[in-house]
Amino acid sequence: MAAIFLPRAMRIGPGTLNELPAALAQLGLSAPAILTDPFIAGSGMLERLLTILSEAGLEARAFGEVVPDPTVACVDSAVAFIAEGEHDCVIGLGGGSSIDTAKAVAVLAARGGTMRALKAPHQENEPGLPIVAIPTTAGTGSEATRFTIVSDEDNGEKMLCAGLAYMPVLAIVDYELTLTKPLRLTADTGIDALTHAMEAYVSKLANPFSDGMAIAAMGLIWPNLRRVCEAPDDRAAREAMMVGSLKAGIAFSNASVALVHGMSRPIGAHFHVAHGLSNAMLLPAVTAWSAPAALARYAGCARAMGLAQPEEGEQAAVARLVEALREINRDLSVPTPKSYGIDETRWTELLPLMAEQALASGSPANNPRVPDAETIQALYREAWA
Repeated sequence: MAAIFLPRAMRIGPGTLNELPAALAQLGLSAPAILTDPFIAGSGMLERLLTILSEAGLEARAFGEVVPDPTVACVDSAVAFIAEGEHDCVIGLGGGSSIDTAKAVAVLAARGGTMRALKAPHQENEPGLPIVAIPTTAGTGSEATRFTIVSDEDNGEKMLCAGLAYMPVLAIVDYELTLTKPLRLTADTGIDALTHAMEAYVSKLANPFSDGMAIAAMGLIWPNLRRVCEAPDDRAAREAMMVGSLKAGIAFSNASVALVHGMSRPIGAHFHVAHGLSNAMLLPAVTAWSAPAALARYAGCARAMGLAQPEEGEQAAVARLVEALREINRDLSVPTPKSYGIDETRWTELLPLMAEQALASGSPANNPRVPDAETIQALYREAWA
């Protein structure tokens, strides 16, 4: 039996940002607070959104100080900002950080309390303020998930928070918003989306619905990942990546992620590596280690990505998959933790804590092959160089 969760409404396609006022009206919403980051705030995109809303007679207020890997302090500042106005919904405009911040703020602004009290395994299902997600990257899938991640500055932990309260009521998925993304962000968010689809497909919580979404996502993302990096203005490739990212988000929201994500979060928390990039650093090594426990599933990934023929044996298909993941990291210049410039002594010292935090997140338990802390440390060492 599978319980399936989706946003209440989604508008997908070029120019759908212009449909936001009509979509809000459909849901009975009229007083949004927009949360975004300084880059989006200064890019003209926030101004465009405010203009679209004001021309429809909707007066919005905007908070433009969202930080990468949103922190408790950032969330608290945004909650204080919301309290200064009279808002009936929260819009997250930007990448995963802005949407995750909007999700956290929607709950705390409605009910008070602390992020730590909301950390998994706690499930927050009672709705807070309605959440509207407008992604400007093709990667996190956060516009369609019931999760948010907030970093605790006190102990360097990325806290996973889960529940229906974090599911957007509305997602505006307009690939035109990704056309100006820089190369590094395009590559890292693309591999992030691929990781979501693969992990959802091999997860122990996978189900027929999430499988369909994951397979479709891999089929869209893999053939277009290099293309959007080589030709950023290729609209068809951008659209495929955006829809692929959305489907991957739906897949993992309904099947969960696994070991790559469990190990990725501590790298982001302690070394401030972007989430998609830390996933990319880990994906080949973790896939190679995990595959023997679920050859058929990983071979299914290889086939969905067009890397292996249907008649090819599982072992051969998986070998192609692992090599292709290593190759794409080389092609897209994904650094190792070492070449990224992380201090080796600090990396080594933190391995026991990182392994403990990875296991505590719960994601590794969904992996086809479940590691202990010692194995996770060994995988971190393998990924290092």
